[in-house]
Amino acid sequence: MPYSVREFQPTPNPNALKCLLDRPVVGPGPQVDGAEHPARSYFTREQAAADPVAAALFAIDGVTNVLIVKDWVTVSKGALARWDKIKPKITSALAGVDGGTGKASDQGGGG
Repeated sequence: MPYSVREFQPTPNPNALKCLLDRPVVGPGPQVDGAEHPARSYFTREQAAADPVAAALFAIDGVTNVLIVKDWVTVSKGALARWDKIKPKITSALAGVDGGTGKASDQGGGG
């Protein structure tokens, strides 16, 4: 079942946007220190490669950072990128990740 964005929230940083999701994000690997949904942060596409949710978000042109914490994700963009172009792509990218397995499905997409 894909993830759905319930709400976009601004942050104090105009280049970062908090995305509240319909449920917690499945991690890419085993639990860490017993944490069911460990927080994780990525600053490059290469760092995010093993995490299907982060990789899907980094596939969007203009995304520079992804922070995943339980049932929300903060996406950061470059100064020249525009939220009106990126927000629909975030929704689509998250819809393209299987929330049960955390793996990318063949639907959705980046940009």
